[in-house]
Amino acid sequence: MKKKILITLGIIIALAVSALAGITVMAMNAPKHPSEYKIGIKYEEALESEKPMLAVFYVDWCGYCLKFMPKFKILSKVYKDKFNFVMIDVEESAQTSKLANDVGLTGFPTVYILDPKYDNRVLMSNSLYQNLGKFRVELDRYLRIRKLLDKASEMDEK
Repeated sequence: MKKKILITLGIIIALAVSALAGITVMAMNAPKHPSEYKIGIKYEEALESEKPMLAVFYVDWCGYCLKFMPKFKILSKVYKDKFNFVMIDVEESAQTSKLANDVGLTGFPTVYILDPKYDNRVLMSNSLYQNLGKFRVELDRYLRIRKLLDKASEMDEK
């Protein structure tokens, strides 16, 4: 009886240690800065496209930015055909700093839908950042409105 208990206890300890080791390896491989995610394309490329862009403004020292990046990555996969995804490190260059000033950032991360075709900017509420379902509702709403703008533009051309 004692032998069975000791064997069972040994197995439980071995499983616990291996699980902790796996978690440690995953934590060691996890990105430490938002810029390590490399999601999407460059801002300049997105400006040349017909698609609107979903741009996240971030800084590498921001913990909230780091927490948001896995969600941004998921969105980039779901909406890859409808939006260009752009990561803008505000501290990277004078150009990105100027762009951040132009849109009027007040904190990090900040997500905008930027649509060069219609010279439109839509600030995504940071209350949506934790709830991908609500975030997607807003993205879909923008796409519906953009489709109406496209139709109206086509009618004006005729």
